[in-house]
Amino acid sequence: MSPKRLAQLKQLQSLLPRGELRLDQKSAEAHSGDKWFASAMPDAVALPRSVNTVSKILEFAHQHRIPVTPRGAGHGYVGGCVPVKGGVALSVARMKRIKEINERDFVAVVQPGAITADLQSKAAAKKLYYPPDPASRADCSIGGNVATNAGGPRCLKYGVTRDYVLGLEIVLSDGTIVRTGSRTHKNKTGFDLHRMFVGSEGLLGIVTEITLKLLPLPPYRAALSVGFSQTKSAVNALETIFRSGFLPSALEIADNFTLRAAEKRTRSSLFAGCDAHLIVELDGQEKSVRSELRQIEKLIRNDNVRFVKRAQGETACEAIWQLRREFSYSLRDTGLTKLNEDITVPRGCLEKLFAFATRLQRKHGLPVACFGHAGDGNIHVNVMVDFDEPGAQERSDACLDELFKQVIKWGGVVTGEHGIGLAKKPWWELAASAEVRDLHARIKKALDPKGILNPGKFV
Repeated sequence: MSPKRLAQLKQLQSLLPRGELRLDQKSAEAHSGDKWFASAMPDAVALPRSVNTVSKILEFAHQHRIPVTPRGAGHGYVGGCVPVKGGVALSVARMKRIKEINERDFVAVVQPGAITADLQSKAAAKKLYYPPDPASRADCSIGGNVATNAGGPRCLKYGVTRDYVLGLEIVLSDGTIVRTGSRTHKNKTGFDLHRMFVGSEGLLGIVTEITLKLLPLPPYRAALSVGFSQTKSAVNALETIFRSGFLPSALEIADNFTLRAAEKRTRSSLFAGCDAHLIVELDGQEKSVRSELRQIEKLIRNDNVRFVKRAQGETACEAIWQLRREFSYSLRDTGLTKLNEDITVPRGCLEKLFAFATRLQRKHGLPVACFGHAGDGNIHVNVMVDFDEPGAQERSDACLDELFKQVIKWGGVVTGEHGIGLAKKPWWELAASAEVRDLHARIKKALDPKGILNPGKFV
């Protein structure tokens, strides 16, 4: 850090409440990255408790052209909050209040540091429902979910974070505080500005308050855990469910490599002889859920079904999902580095995707494990790499490049819920046309003319 920058940051520190701007090495190290592989040291760490402090920080940073990299809980998978240009890493972790859960308006008002699972449990206590459920919901924050437009298994029926954001309080790059949207469930007053900030990865402003839509809590849920001897049969079962007019709350699929790793970690023989696994979950009124579950089980049973396990009610369903949550840890247990790519393909390409993953594995000599949200085509393709092997980096790069190019060729996208960050930045030009990239640049320039917000990322 230059003497000039140090003097500026000490000046900023004197303008803020005690302890809300830190210049020590330990704080910088703790805020240098997320769950991806890259890291970079910030010059300072801001831990504001109020929107006014955020405003002061950005006003000062704008005046002195100091980079500011916003971050939530730091559970991202693409390096989105890595402060690659130094400056200030601004964490909203202390702004974690759930300000309101309103049973009459069906809204929640929260600060960005509020943990997703905490909001869900507090809403459920009032028989209200916040559906978006990223796998890290026990650790990730609502602000981070907004920044990446996070999803999860329930997106199939209920949609992603964007579909629940009614309004935002945002601090712009020059410190201006603006409120967009409202607390009504319908609003056509001007541009849909608040939605523009959802998924913007901290490049356009810092969200300091979020008004969310809530739903009535479904009183009952049930699920099927189904093992198949062929992946094709699992995909066909999924298509049969849709063709028959059913809309489950979640449809999850896992491939052979994932199941073998899960067998080893859990020491369960449940997946023995299975090439694929499907979870079908339903929610709603108990009588209709039980009836639909029986109908779906009849529809998908065939000679390639190795087992069907039914779960009725909250506790039984959570037991099935707990096993699903072990999949990612099971892959890590292999000792290989897991490159988790959250690609999304059109639903009709699922069978092609699994076949293509098998071809990639053979061609590049790298295990490829696929599991995820089959209902909406968002599959986590995990390229498993031993970077101690000669040429592993080159092979994994080539494998990812081929994967992304094929996904785009099918009309899919390189990221469904994690964001671009640093991990997908090399494929940004491939993923977006020149005209779309230019439009992003224009919006960025209009809202952040000095380019201080999360610099070094895809725009």
